[in-house]
Amino acid sequence: MYPLIQKLLFTQDAEWSHDFTINWLKRTQNSLLNCVYKQNIADKPVQAFGLTFKNPVGLAAGLDKNGECIDAFAAMGFGFIEIGTVTPKPQPGNDKPRMFRLPAGQAIINRMGFNNKGVDNLIENVKQAKYSGILGINIGKNKDTPEEQALQDYLICLRKVYNYASYITVNISSPNTPGLRNLQHGQALDELLIGLKNEQKLLAEQHAKYVPILVKIAPDLTDQEIVDMSNSLINAGIDGVIATNTTLDRTEVFGQQNAQQMGGLSGAVLTAKSQAVTEKLVKVIAGRMGVIGVGGIHSAESAKARIDAGSSLIQLYSSLIYQGPKVIKQIVDSI
Repeated sequence: MYPLIQKLLFTQDAEWSHDFTINWLKRTQNSLLNCVYKQNIADKPVQAFGLTFKNPVGLAAGLDKNGECIDAFAAMGFGFIEIGTVTPKPQPGNDKPRMFRLPAGQAIINRMGFNNKGVDNLIENVKQAKYSGILGINIGKNKDTPEEQALQDYLICLRKVYNYASYITVNISSPNTPGLRNLQHGQALDELLIGLKNEQKLLAEQHAKYVPILVKIAPDLTDQEIVDMSNSLINAGIDGVIATNTTLDRTEVFGQQNAQQMGGLSGAVLTAKSQAVTEKLVKVIAGRMGVIGVGGIHSAESAKARIDAGSSLIQLYSSLIYQGPKVIKQIVDSI
């Protein structure tokens, strides 16, 4: 059914279609109507970050920012689900229009800007979900929070989501919040990581459980920046890396419809760039932390290549939009 559904959705504005789909999934999850997207997928357990994942294919952050459709995505067969990015306070995000399709490259450009209903709303949605698998929660800072105070926003979210997350992702690589990517470098990065690790230690004692912290990085880093960032992550004791977020590079979509739009580019056109970053990252960290691969994974072949490069797990977003839930099963069955 998905080709027909996609054809209808693609006649509408990209963000309208996204919101419509989220609302429909929210209404149909845990009902008989979930038969439209429910799949039976064989268990292929993966051990990573001290956790057991049902299978290595997860939902990337950004699709379900508020954690409203956790049970629907679980029914599709994802081995783990990551929700967010969530911020301490609700915020509307950037001005519309802010999401654009590039069908020729099976790609999407977005400049959403961490639009979400706030961390308290997300936690209530997590409490209501029936899902018992691995749940990642992706945290960020509010747009109006100065860079030098970013740590406080991350700490607020970390404290609030800690008891509800299987792992927590620190998003410092979105290109759509001004100044956010500056947190990936130098002293700003080191101070952020140290602050988060110190709080993690306190929370682990308070809740009597250890929740891994992962950091999501950009695909636009130079080789030296990958080395420097990896060393900072290792020195701070961060548990893992998610590589990569969306790109600002338009080389692969030059001349395509909507290619000139500002924002982060995702989709099949990101495959080579994200793969290259993953390979370099894995070489530098040399097994000292785990890696989740994301960005341009759209087929069994691209999934296998990312796993062969050293990613224990992978995540999907844009390929789910262009191919539907079947891509999850195709990849899991092939691994």
